[in-house]
Formats: sequence, structure tokens, C-alpha cells
Amino acid sequence: MNVKVNEFGIKKMKTRWGTCSIVPKRIWLNLELAKKPKEYIEYILIHEMTHLLERCHNERFIVFMDKFSPKWRFYKEGLNRIQLRDENWSY
Repeated sequence: MNVKVNEFGIKKMKTRWGTCSIVPKRIWLNLELAKKPKEYIEYILIHEMTHLLERCHNERFIVFMDKFSPKWRFYKEGLNRIQLRDENWSY
């Protein structure tokens, strides 16, 4: 991806699977991802790292996602299904 992340961590989050702070190049992943298959964790990590290349969820972002994670739509849909049936997930 040719992206440099300065800092990353894991923490409890109520409404997101991950976050990216552009300027400090910091990524946080939701602790709940530890319960998910590794492919979902990789998808979220790639998604957040892609924000270091493109801030918005626009066409350029989608092109990067298609390049770095060709099955990203499948994983996104899977996480959406999981969160809807997971009674511990709060939105």
C-alpha cells in the first residue's frame, strides 16, 4: 500500500470497527474485532489505512479498496450482518 502508520492500537468502541486520524497517522481497531475471522480484521485495517491515501469514501477510495482488498465488499457485508445479530453491539 506504500502507507506509513505512525501509531496503532486496540480499544473498546461502541459504534465503529475502526478509526483513522489522518494527521498523526494513527489507527484504532475495535476490540470486538478480536472475535472475528482474521479476514475481517485485515479488511478493517486496509480500510483505515486507505484513509491515509484518501480521506473520503469517494470513487478514489473505492478504487484503492478494490486494489488492496478485492473482496472488501464481501467482508463489509459480513460485518454488517454480524453487528445486526450481535446483541452486545450497540449502535
